[in-house]
Amino acid sequence: MSLNNSNVCPECGNKNLISDEARGEIVCAVCGLVLDQRLIDSGPEWRAFSSEEASKKVRVGAPTTLTLHDKGLSTMIGWTNKDAFGKTISPKMKAEVYRLRKWHVRTRTNKSLDRNLAYAMNELDRFSSQLNLSKELKESAAHIYRKMANKNLIRGRSIEAMLIASIYLSCKLNKIPKTLDDFLEFALVDRKKIARCYRLIVQELRLNINVPSPTTFIPRFCAELNLSGRTQNRAAELLKLAKKYQITSGKAPTGLAGAALYVAAMQEGERRTQKEISLAAGVTEATIRNRYKELVNHMQANFNAL
Repeated sequence: MSLNNSNVCPECGNKNLISDEARGEIVCAVCGLVLDQRLIDSGPEWRAFSSEEASKKVRVGAPTTLTLHDKGLSTMIGWTNKDAFGKTISPKMKAEVYRLRKWHVRTRTNKSLDRNLAYAMNELDRFSSQLNLSKELKESAAHIYRKMANKNLIRGRSIEAMLIASIYLSCKLNKIPKTLDDFLEFALVDRKKIARCYRLIVQELRLNINVPSPTTFIPRFCAELNLSGRTQNRAAELLKLAKKYQITSGKAPTGLAGAALYVAAMQEGERRTQKEISLAAGVTEATIRNRYKELVNHMQANFNAL
């Protein structure tokens, strides 16, 4: 696209400049001098291949999101008592705007479902901030909670318990190494209520949830125990052998990961006590000892081969 404006090439004085949108550059059409680069693309992020498709995709404002009770579609009346020119409005107009604001808030949450979602999404923001959840994980948890709300299964149950259960299920679906105990620190409900809500969600949505692999917990525990990459790789190899000899079935993945790290740390000269590993893994020392004995008894002959 040629640009015939006041911009002039400082090298040859030519005014015929070409804007290369693919490279984000402005180039002189005569001498080839690059006048500007890394230009900001102010166009839309979507592509359209017909005028009808383009008219459907055109939008203004922020994109919709499931983390807001109205999905971000409704408008808001501002709380600054000023007009479009920045001037303070009259007392009579201020009273009318106050009345409009009040009714606007009421109409946005006039249904019990909207009020429930508004409170739940605020709590989801709090949990996301405390647990450092990603935007995708937050959207997934909101999607699960909305499904349960639309099925009218939130009534009579704790909103917080259902919300934490949705976040926990979202972590499992996205293979994030989180345990239910990780959420209890920020929750005001007990573990039994959250576990009950989690089982209800899995049953109602007919989900087939696989048991998380112990290997997914290894990097997290290594970071907490300040172990090297060699120990992390050795623990992963131990877990592969444990799976090969079928001694991982029916065992908690965190306990298996802790026992594998306990053995790997001893082999790599980075010994950690059973108490340190049990605190990092969130299991008891007895669990670490039992899983350690099982690993040693079944794979003693294979340790030297690693």
